[in-house]
Amino acid sequence: MRYSVLGGGKRLRPLLTYATGTALGATLDSLDSPAAAVEVIHAYSLVHDDLPAMDDDALRRGQPTCHVAFGEATAILAGDALQAFAFELVANCGLTAPNQCSHMLKLLAQACGSEGMAGGQALDLDAVGRELSLAELERMHTLKTGALIRASVLLGAAAAHCSERSTLDALARYGLAVGLAFQIRDDILDVEGETGIIGKTRGKDAAASKPTYPRLLGMDGAREHARHHRATALAALAESGIVSEPLADLARYAVDRPS
Repeated sequence: MRYSVLGGGKRLRPLLTYATGTALGATLDSLDSPAAAVEVIHAYSLVHDDLPAMDDDALRRGQPTCHVAFGEATAILAGDALQAFAFELVANCGLTAPNQCSHMLKLLAQACGSEGMAGGQALDLDAVGRELSLAELERMHTLKTGALIRASVLLGAAAAHCSERSTLDALARYGLAVGLAFQIRDDILDVEGETGIIGKTRGKDAAASKPTYPRLLGMDGAREHARHHRATALAALAESGIVSEPLADLARYAVDRPS
């Protein structure tokens, strides 16, 4: 479990939780548990996604994947335990406002269940070797990648006791757009990135005949579509009424992170 969570990574999701929460007046202490929880959920999903029955990857974050290092059975159990630990973190976060903890637990559960990461991964597995439309590809990644990134933003807002519906709706749109932009950049890096820098095997998606944005739109089209989602994220942030350079920078980072 420690190997999978602490062995590197960009920490985008907890950064979004901290940036959103602090922009809305939350203390860092109140954000520690939800920020840690989203990173733990992300790590669990990577452990399971990398298994031979799923994406069958041997390299993650620049080191052997969990099942390569410890065996498949241990990797499955580590992923299961990480998922449970994430919910324990939120349940024990010490928030006292009525229904605040249950709301945060619901946000996290929806992001990683059948209407979130698990559902998106099922669509991803079913799409291998098929040609998807842009709408189908976006739907898949809205669930697989976008749902947890959106939840990371909304958990920060929840920790700050934000209940203004227009603000929350704008933040949800911001988070989803960041998630899709991040996924497009990930697909681009699978084509042109260096394994030693991106921390996973380059060209794995193409070798597995998985639908990707470059495959559907071409490299230039994929880059333009990533910029479109970045613009959508920045517009949603402006609409939320929140002035936060860290949140704006994270939207830019989703598209501009180096190869």
